Amino acid sequence: MAEKTGRAPVAAVLLLIAPFMVFYLLFTVYPLAAGLALSFFDGSIGGEMLFVGLKNYLRLLADGIFWRTLGNTVLFVVISTPVMTGVGLGLALLVDSRLRGSTVLRTVLFAPFVLSISVISSIWAYIFMPYTGLASFICHRLGVEGEILWLNTPVWAWLVIVVATVWWTVGFNMVLFLAGLQEIPGYLYEAARIDGAGRWRRFWDVTLPSLKGLLMLVVALQVIASFKLFGQPFLITG
Repeated sequence: MAEKTGRAPVAAVLLLIAPFMVFYLLFTVYPLAAGLALSFFDGSIGGEMLFVGLKNYLRLLADGIFWRTLGNTVLFVVISTPVMTGVGLGLALLVDSRLRGSTVLRTVLFAPFVLSISVISSIWAYIFMPYTGLASFICHRLGVEGEILWLNTPVWAWLVIVVATVWWTVGFNMVLFLAGLQEIPGYLYEAARIDGAGRWRRFWDVTLPSLKGLLMLVVALQVIASFKLFGQPFLITG
């Protein structure tokens, strides 16, 4: 009887996760495995495929464009990860405070995350359009002479891509940090106040240590997402 009782929950768990596992295997594991197998062949999809072994990988490693694009991607990861993590944490601290309208502010900050990458890229490409874009208009109003070619100058183009990506995805990081902040016990802050700790000291001694695990998770997710960079540079700068 005990043996049967022990097996029932396992069967129920397997039954509950079965739909997810089916979709995960079909739409994640299978495409990855099929793509890996396809990389050892040469030809066209639907046509004749010739097995070439590691030839495609050797050709990739000898391609200068590959190393240049990899360097650009690594640079983006180095630049964007601290920015998106820090801004996400800052916004979470802001909306977690008792400011009037904080609920509306959370919605506004998270809203861009639900938009598609094509919409985001079109918005920011229009904002930084030379001569007629909003950024150029503001610069001219501030007394900047000449025209800044935002999307044709590498340094400015990097700035546009980072700004667009931060605006698009930082709301997700904010929600993660906000959930972590709300899980911190209030008595820790109360004890810190009794000991005379100010707001900055409470942040360093209570908030950050309590968010250590979540902070590592956000950084890992951000690095993974940044390494998949393609749509923003392609759609914004061409």
